[in-house]
Amino acid sequence: MDQNQDYLDILRKINSKPNSSQRKLANELGFSLGKLNYSLNALKSKGLIKIKNFKNNNKKINYFYLLTPRGMSKKAMLTVNFMKKKMLEYEELKSELKKKND
Repeated sequence: MDQNQDYLDILRKINSKPNSSQRKLANELGFSLGKLNYSLNALKSKGLIKIKNFKNNNKKINYFYLLTPRGMSKKAMLTVNFMKKKMLEYEELKSELKKKND
């Protein structure tokens, strides 16, 4: 899987579940915790997300992930590119099947 696909998956997941723990996000995305942490830091350094921490209680710190306006734009662009790629794959498959059936 390429990095853009990973970033799109992370941005989509953050957009739908901004207060998920890194462990939960990693599990849902099928990433190792280290890979998710590295990717989140890369997205943060690119200005695509903000990471806010808050305390639920005295012993535990949770994080809240926010897509920045730039992050929303990037998510939209990655989604469009993903859809274009899938449509191209679909057209190629359709063409192959037509050739087989002719």
